Amino acid sequence: MPMDFYTFEREAFSAGYGRVCGVDEAGAGPLAGPVYAAAVILPLDLELPYLNDSKQVTPRRRDALFDAIREQAVAWSVASVSEQEIDELDILNARIRAMELAIEGLEPPADFALVDGNRDHGSRCAMTAPHRLIVKGDSRSASIAAASILAKVSRDRYMEALDRQYPQYGFSQHKGYGTKLHYQMLDTYGPSPVHRKSFLKKWEAKRK
Repeated sequence: MPMDFYTFEREAFSAGYGRVCGVDEAGAGPLAGPVYAAAVILPLDLELPYLNDSKQVTPRRRDALFDAIREQAVAWSVASVSEQEIDELDILNARIRAMELAIEGLEPPADFALVDGNRDHGSRCAMTAPHRLIVKGDSRSASIAAASILAKVSRDRYMEALDRQYPQYGFSQHKGYGTKLHYQMLDTYGPSPVHRKSFLKKWEAKRK
């Protein structure tokens, strides 16, 4: 774990907040599948070996951390917003909606949220819980890093399940991201019901 991984949590406690959660999302960029978010309240200074931004952790360690976080957290919650809602809302609003749903799912509830990124509202959705935005928070806050692990692993497992439903697209390999293989499969089979139509406009334009 990075040094001073609980600095932001301690600052929130010093300001009088009792239960501080970290919030992050996974899957903003893919061409298919939902966007996921997680919220996690950790015991202050809990040591979780290898905890970091989910993108910096190997899949095997992510799986181990996924279990450890759920076992040792004060509270955790995972939420998702579907590809249909992403098309309806746009991805910024959908991300914020997913994070808000994750915060609302905590039991016991948080009274303050540390949120990864620099955006807390879109045109239709906004964070309503008391919160602080932290750029690159998933590598600076233990709580946000834990949320990034839960969101990433939950979404990856969902995409692996979709792979069994739509095996021709290779979802278990690319998790819905716009890889060369994924675009080849789109060229061959066209979009599936779980593709985000709003993300395929450039691809569709090239086909015309």
